[in-house]
Amino acid sequence: MARQPIVQAEPPDEDKKRDAALRPRLLREVIGQKSVKERMEILLRAAKKLKEPMSHMLFDGPPGLGKTTFATVLPNELGTSIQMTSGPALTKPADMLPFLTNAAEGSFLFIDEIHRMPRVVEEFIYPAMEDFRVDIVLGDGLNARTLSMPLKRFTLIGATTRSGMLSGPMRDRFKIHEHLDYYTLEELSEIVTVNARKLNTPITPDAAHELAKRARGTPRVANSRLWWARSYAVSESDGAIDLKLVLAALKMAEVDESGLDKQDRRYLEVIINVFEGGPAGVEAMAATMNLSVDTLSDDIEPYLLREQMLVRTPRGRMATLKAFQHLGKQPKKTDPESPQGLLFA
Repeated sequence: MARQPIVQAEPPDEDKKRDAALRPRLLREVIGQKSVKERMEILLRAAKKLKEPMSHMLFDGPPGLGKTTFATVLPNELGTSIQMTSGPALTKPADMLPFLTNAAEGSFLFIDEIHRMPRVVEEFIYPAMEDFRVDIVLGDGLNARTLSMPLKRFTLIGATTRSGMLSGPMRDRFKIHEHLDYYTLEELSEIVTVNARKLNTPITPDAAHELAKRARGTPRVANSRLWWARSYAVSESDGAIDLKLVLAALKMAEVDESGLDKQDRRYLEVIINVFEGGPAGVEAMAATMNLSVDTLSDDIEPYLLREQMLVRTPRGRMATLKAFQHLGKQPKKTDPESPQGLLFA
């Protein structure tokens, strides 16, 4: 059988330090999210022609889909600077003040996980977002007075995995609201191929396709799988990644054909073997697995729900027929109250 042609790596270039530069720098380098890219291109052209800062914008969607990437390519396109912080780091208005006063004309301020920012900080930046000023209260009681400090015009970019947790007034102050969705298999294959080239690592098309297939629709996961396959290839072979090597690497990493890892399968095993397919409360599942409820609901369950191996019902979590089949088990009976007539043990 003839060996597949490999996608040749670019010549080494020490100045670029590709190992630390997988994130795109310009909008044209971003793969996927086509409609979002097109709208960003319109906004960029308008900002350049009007010589105005871009409108404040909010990116929401599951982790690893490119919210931070979009936030970093926009300043590069406009040749301006960006300051970056996160919601949990801003516990009081004073924490926000240095970012606002240091913002240059037309620059960007990126706040990751903005839904975790306290309400008192939200209210402090309302005037900054609307009128480019901050109101500082000096003194207290009858001697208190408010000092209004003008700011340079800037663009605030918020990123959140839970837009519903943002307050209405905060959400309304973002003129642009973009939702990022999961990537197609073809887009992820292209991302793996491009990033392998950046890492100066040869990879075959079928190897890139296999990594993409197990990446859960998420570029961050695809890059993680690529890094592991690259390390495995350097350790166990000549550094080139082909399909045989990818299969061996992912088997060692305990990632199966559906992209489920060891923790995902353990979740399914617990709900099927211990709770007989459900219904099971999330607190009971967390206690049985010795994990926190947040870990289950935020990290493990979303992908199982998307893959239709799990459903959430008013009575609790329930494994679907697909989950039984994935573990090679057979349901024992039909639950007439289960959604869509699914079978449960």
